[in-house]
Amino acid sequence: MIGKIEQLLQEVEAMEAANADELEALRIKYLSKKGAINELMADFRLVPAEQKKEVGMRLNELKNKAQEKIAALKERFENMDNGSEEMDLTRTAYPIELGTRHPLTIVKNEIIDIFARLGFSIAEGPEVEDDLHVFTKLNFAADHPARDMQDTFFIEQNEEDVTKNVILRTHTSSVQVRAMEHAEPPIRIICPGRVYRNEAISYRAHCFFHQIEGLYIDKNVSFTDLKQVLLLFAKEMFGEDTKIRLRPSYFPFTEPSAEMDISCNICGGKGCPFCKHTGWVEILGCGMVDPHVLEASGIDSKVYSGYAFGMGVERITNLKYQVKDLRMFSENDTRFLREFEAAY
Repeated sequence: MIGKIEQLLQEVEAMEAANADELEALRIKYLSKKGAINELMADFRLVPAEQKKEVGMRLNELKNKAQEKIAALKERFENMDNGSEEMDLTRTAYPIELGTRHPLTIVKNEIIDIFARLGFSIAEGPEVEDDLHVFTKLNFAADHPARDMQDTFFIEQNEEDVTKNVILRTHTSSVQVRAMEHAEPPIRIICPGRVYRNEAISYRAHCFFHQIEGLYIDKNVSFTDLKQVLLLFAKEMFGEDTKIRLRPSYFPFTEPSAEMDISCNICGGKGCPFCKHTGWVEILGCGMVDPHVLEASGIDSKVYSGYAFGMGVERITNLKYQVKDLRMFSENDTRFLREFEAAY
């Protein structure tokens, strides 16, 4: 056995290859499953016990040297100068500029990061949805205006059973419904995504935009918990001096419901044209999850309670960067996008 190992060591040290094909043949000859070194490894069981230590060490030395020699030859081929490979004749002659993240992506990632640090995980769902998850299970009445053609993009309508209508989701609350259907409380999620509404496009509205909604369901969840989470979010997003206020509002899927304002981050709450001289700017809607919504998804409302909130990413981006025209976010004007190169 020792003699065979010494012979192979000499062969390995003398190995040379003129090209990659010859190198591959050498690798197969010595290092493949049926190669010479593996054959010796298979015969190792026949070596007398008193010789196993020495033979084992010599076998490992042989295998290591063969691997090193093959790797060295391979690296030599890879580093060989080849003028035809250095020049890409298909590459444009003009300088290629590095891109940047879209401002909506920058802000969305920042929002996600804040809530991730508060224990929320990300949940996603389909943009093409059904009426059941977008409206019915969220406590929207059958004649609610949001179901009307003026607000919703319908892909397929079923006049006999409205719950079977196929639509483009108008909010990411449908993701919350799907989470409640398939997960046991406690549930703590945020749902980022694109939504669609049949609106006229202008500087202040668009037919598609982006939302991030949050949901927390557990035992003994209170409105105080909701207020504290939103206060922490506002301070992280807009600065430690940011104040919030909650105004009573109405949403079909929360009760009680509220709109949340923050102190204007431009004038510091003193009043300016951006906040219409009120010192406050609305950023999101929120509230305690209506018991009917919990029950519709199979969650016992006598045991569990929860809160939900939702905000538009475009709205938050406007507040951070004072972008006055929503259409700029979707026009792909590189002059506009270049302004955010240092924002992340």
